[in-house]
Amino acid sequence: MRIYDVSVPLSQQTPTYPGDPGIEIKQWLSLANGDPANVSLIYFGAHTGTHVDAPAHFIPGAARVDSLPLDILIGPATVVEVPDELDAIDKNFITENIQTGNGEGKRILFKTSNSRLWKEGKAFKSAYVYLTTDAAEELLSLGVRLVGIDYLSVEKFNSDGFQTHLALLGNGVVILEGLDLSEVPSGKYELICLPLKIAGGAGDGAPARAVLRTWEDD
Repeated sequence: MRIYDVSVPLSQQTPTYPGDPGIEIKQWLSLANGDPANVSLIYFGAHTGTHVDAPAHFIPGAARVDSLPLDILIGPATVVEVPDELDAIDKNFITENIQTGNGEGKRILFKTSNSRLWKEGKAFKSAYVYLTTDAAEELLSLGVRLVGIDYLSVEKFNSDGFQTHLALLGNGVVILEGLDLSEVPSGKYELICLPLKIAGGAGDGAPARAVLRTWEDD
């Protein structure tokens, strides 16, 4: 069995989505200063790095991140590689490349050229690969319950109306953003994704540690 950590390390050099809080990690207590322990102070938004979007992110009164079913966040997942020449994942790509059956298509993670952006420094890159609304609707018709992508949003940058988010979240689909799939071959895995159980605030989302495990023994 091989385990891939597909989470983005968090530091003050990690890109954040424009308008979201930046990342600050400071020493609150320090052994070097004579304190009894090291304690860090961490400040960042709920949609920083690898994170989960809950329906409450865009829909008033919808499910909060602390209520998301674990059976969606853990289970079989398929990594689908998107060719570098595509700047958007559209309906045609979905119909030609994704099949569902026996529950195997419940969780889809898109590996795109986005995964290489994490190594290009702190600056946010607006020209990332995204999911079109008609692709989201096609995924809904296939019964997909979780959609993951390897940058900070599944939506086109500066989208008008956030229709991709609304299509997915409005139908109970969990969105997993900010993955790093650069080392992961396409294929079938077990996804384990556990967002922080944040009970306060709007419940819109939370950072997560996400890993993929191969099903076969090495």
